[in-house]
Amino acid sequence: MGVMTAQWSVQFIFISAVWAVLGVFVIVLSCVHTRRYMMVLVLVGGCLLGMWRGHDVQQKMITYQRLVGRSITLQGKVGDDTETNRQGQTVLRLTEVQMHETILPGKIWVTVAKVDTIKRSDYVTIQGKMSEGFASFGAAMYRAELLAIERRAGDDVARDVRDSFSVGVQAGIHEPAVSLGLGFLTGQRRGLPPELLTTLQTAGLTHVIVASGYNLTILIRIARRIFDGVSRYLSVAVPGALILGFILITGMSPSMSRAGLVAGLSLLAWYYGRSFHPAVLLLLVAASTLLIDPTYGWGDIGWLLSFAAFAGVMILAPLLQAYFYGEKKPTLLVQVLFETTSAFIVTLPIIIVSFGVMSNVAILANLIVVPLIPFAMLGVFLVGVVGVFAGWAAVIIGAPVQRLLDAMIWLATFAANVSWAQTEVVMPIWGVGVYYVILISTGLLIWRRTRSSLQSCNIIT
Repeated sequence: MGVMTAQWSVQFIFISAVWAVLGVFVIVLSCVHTRRYMMVLVLVGGCLLGMWRGHDVQQKMITYQRLVGRSITLQGKVGDDTETNRQGQTVLRLTEVQMHETILPGKIWVTVAKVDTIKRSDYVTIQGKMSEGFASFGAAMYRAELLAIERRAGDDVARDVRDSFSVGVQAGIHEPAVSLGLGFLTGQRRGLPPELLTTLQTAGLTHVIVASGYNLTILIRIARRIFDGVSRYLSVAVPGALILGFILITGMSPSMSRAGLVAGLSLLAWYYGRSFHPAVLLLLVAASTLLIDPTYGWGDIGWLLSFAAFAGVMILAPLLQAYFYGEKKPTLLVQVLFETTSAFIVTLPIIIVSFGVMSNVAILANLIVVPLIPFAMLGVFLVGVVGVFAGWAAVIIGAPVQRLLDAMIWLATFAANVSWAQTEVVMPIWGVGVYYVILISTGLLIWRRTRSSLQSCNIIT
């Protein structure tokens, strides 16, 4: 609440670090007595801390206002994998930005003429006209001139390992299936052909090829169950290493930071025989990520969609299962249907406001494609490992994986090409508020009727 409100009052009084100290003091004070009314102090302290953090970042972003409209030269680090926009230009998301000897805050969105040699963690020097930023970017620079590229040895070992693994996969699987498979396993969405990416967006399947909680959850569940009968310690240590490795490989995007924190906290809670209520875990991780980078909450669609989907899968889906099945456990296909439908329902207003369209085939396409993803991920992993050491063997192992991925692409294409696949929709902001009020009220009514224990829900079990 504090971080969100900070964006509308830059000149307010909460810039001083005194408010941060006061916020922490109030929160600590609320822990003295475990009474319900002490939650008021928690809210007040949290708002003070969040407003200080938000205002601190806002003040730093003012630096860019003096640069808008000027032609300048910048140096920065490519913070994420590059992508190609609709104009055929290469898109860079720069961090650690410097103008001569001055360090600039936040991130900058940059487009340059198409170049295929830039990788994540490269340092680039660009020249162009500074424009106003948007979403979580402090500024933007369009059609900039790329002056220099510097790649420092050992600066991003995880990227190098991922790229070597990708070469191994490419030895046994061909395009466009290989891009889809790497999207499943490593979250490399930006390597997808534009036509395939558009198809997945129309079919409502984009979430399965981004670095998100779904990909990570599959890996954790498999690893935990493999070592569950061996050692409880290994059941946490191995998935924990997977979480760290997956984040290093995919990069610390908003959705990935959320997924890593949720998975890590859920894993620790399970190890100690405890569990989080999904709403508590949702708020805790949201507050943590916003304190790290308040710009996530100021228009980053990936961050908003990530938390909305999480709320759908961990809160709405169990309520619907309890309403229709009671104490019985539904089949895997029915569970996928509940989770897919719930994520679609909760994220729908954000998608409509952001993109102006709604996928009419998303639920059906997800129901068909999503159950196949764990098999595709396992197949791509095996092909990559074998391909690194023996390319000829990767061709043999990759044959059935190629057919599986081709089939998934065909299904997505078929769903996206039906005449009624997408509908253009306009929803005002007040409509979004009404939608979520109705949704929350419906969820509370279902909970009162079923008395479902959301406390028992855990994404890693």
